[in-house]
Amino acid sequence: MKWLNKLFVLFFVMASMLSMFTSQAYAGDEWWKNITDQLKTKDETKDESKTGSLTTTEMGDAFKQALKIGSENVVEQLGGVDGFNADAAIRIPLPKELETVKAMLGKIGMSAMVDDLELKLNRAAEAATPKAKALFVQSISEMSFDDVMTIYQGPQDSATQYFKQKMSQSLSNEMEPIVQDTLASVGAIQAYDSVMGNYQMMPFVPDVKADLTQHVVNKGMEGIFYYIAKEEAAIRQDPMKQTTALLQKVFGGN
Repeated sequence: MKWLNKLFVLFFVMASMLSMFTSQAYAGDEWWKNITDQLKTKDETKDESKTGSLTTTEMGDAFKQALKIGSENVVEQLGGVDGFNADAAIRIPLPKELETVKAMLGKIGMSAMVDDLELKLNRAAEAATPKAKALFVQSISEMSFDDVMTIYQGPQDSATQYFKQKMSQSLSNEMEPIVQDTLASVGAIQAYDSVMGNYQMMPFVPDVKADLTQHVVNKGMEGIFYYIAKEEAAIRQDPMKQTTALLQKVFGGN
């Protein structure tokens, strides 16, 4: 009768999980619940036994593979020309410290000079973004099975938050020298000096100062994680949009 007891336990778990997730109304609920239920069997079996035709290792690896493909897509998208500049959602504005400068110069017909500086800030972020690729790959490779389970069972942006925690400091360190060099090579420093020179010639204006490098690094990271969150949401709803043999096997139900 052991098999009957196991069947009853499995039925109870599935019924409990179905009740828990019924209230969540998004397209990916059903496959997400199913794959999570399968992964949970690891806690019951305490080994790498198969769940249907799949092992828990295959299911964990499939999710990691989906995240890897998704993060690489983000880096490729944002690391190209106009990846930041042409995207209204993440385009990097001037630092808030320079808003007064922009407003004052705009009054005397020098808006183009300020716009050019803003363009160069975005170019610097685009040049530095490819550094994120290796860091995402490393963070994903270091995910333990428990990490995968936590992400599965967590909020909709659990993977994104995991990446932020694991790689924000490293990403900042990697991006900073590239941003600094790019700001110089694309003429952003010269543009900034020109903007500030014209601004300071105006009477009765307050002193302002901005750290362009740190501003671009911070905004660049925000843009990267903004799209990582969107990729994670897409993976949860439709993992098959990133098709590989392993993803077909795990998420395609083959």
